[in-house]
Amino acid sequence: MELVFGWRSATLLVVVGILVPLAIALARTLRNRLANRLLAILILVLAGVLVPWLIGFMGAYDRWPWLTFLPVAVPLAVPVLLRFYVDALLGGRLPPRWRLMLAPALVQFAFQAISFALPQPLKGRWAGIVFSAIDPLFTLALIATFALHVAHSARALRRYRAALADVTGDEARFAARWLTAALIAFAVLWMVWGLVLLWDWAWPLGYLGLQWLYLAIAAVALFLGIEGWRHSGDPFPTWPFVTPTAPEADGSAGESEAASEPAKAARDWQETGADWAARIETQGWALDPDIDLAGLARLLGTNTAYLSRALNEGLGVNFATFINGLRSRAVMQAIAAGDRRDVLTLALDAGFSSKASFNRAFAATAGMTPSAWRKHVSEHEKGA
Repeated sequence: MELVFGWRSATLLVVVGILVPLAIALARTLRNRLANRLLAILILVLAGVLVPWLIGFMGAYDRWPWLTFLPVAVPLAVPVLLRFYVDALLGGRLPPRWRLMLAPALVQFAFQAISFALPQPLKGRWAGIVFSAIDPLFTLALIATFALHVAHSARALRRYRAALADVTGDEARFAARWLTAALIAFAVLWMVWGLVLLWDWAWPLGYLGLQWLYLAIAAVALFLGIEGWRHSGDPFPTWPFVTPTAPEADGSAGESEAASEPAKAARDWQETGADWAARIETQGWALDPDIDLAGLARLLGTNTAYLSRALNEGLGVNFATFINGLRSRAVMQAIAAGDRRDVLTLALDAGFSSKASFNRAFAATAGMTPSAWRKHVSEHEKGA
């Protein structure tokens, strides 16, 4: 039996040839290190899911029957690794009981490894039993774990976005819209994957009948790998962001401050907020586009819980409103001082990362658009 290298095998080979270098590059990134390494593992697992079909379309199983049960495809690892990646990207850590969550994937891998080690005559008979009685169980487990982990990831992303205004000045920058698209793609893939495998168990489709499923898996894997790489260096604020009632647990420089203060309820948060706001404006810390609640707390020598309380209770604003207010006033002052550069350049210099967020913040601060403010300043100068 000769190998046949057609378009199906060529397509999957190209995809695997892209996924593996992407995974290596992701594993070597320094920012978001845990999340990117988990994504690298997920990309390799998806590549592994494609490998049996890549060599199968070539006729490798007919030529070398001993390749049956080659333990490289572990579909049950896909949904749990997707959850791990989302939790690590948004929260900076693995979820609780993560080892237990890996158990189904480890069982599937162990089952394949043991089956692969069987003698060839026994392996052929065992393959028929597995297809009729055991593969459906793995398929049902895949459907259930996909539903569980994709739903969790979607909820985590929704909560993350809802809390962004408390820790960063540019919510749109860290909203991870691409991650929403990836989760939607995986949700669609989950439904298609499960239904096709169940159909294949009841009415076998054969290699050619399943080719579109694995091309779809390849497309989703490429999308996740490329978008994950594009955003691998983004400085995502981690969630949950603030310890609401126990500042000491934050672990920041303000721990000693918390310990030395006998009664935090006695602190005047309005005065503290005003003092810190003046210091932040004087130092120009708000002009850093990457500044977030944790970074600003470190600069002030306090912790995120105290800073959040000073802003919320003392000044009556969340972090985004406070920081973007300072940035907007910096643009207003630049225009009033006669800076003739275009408004977008001034906004970028002030720490804004997008035109949309700048326009919203400026209108909220000045009560008018940037162009109207420039016109107002010009008319005031002429009147003077």
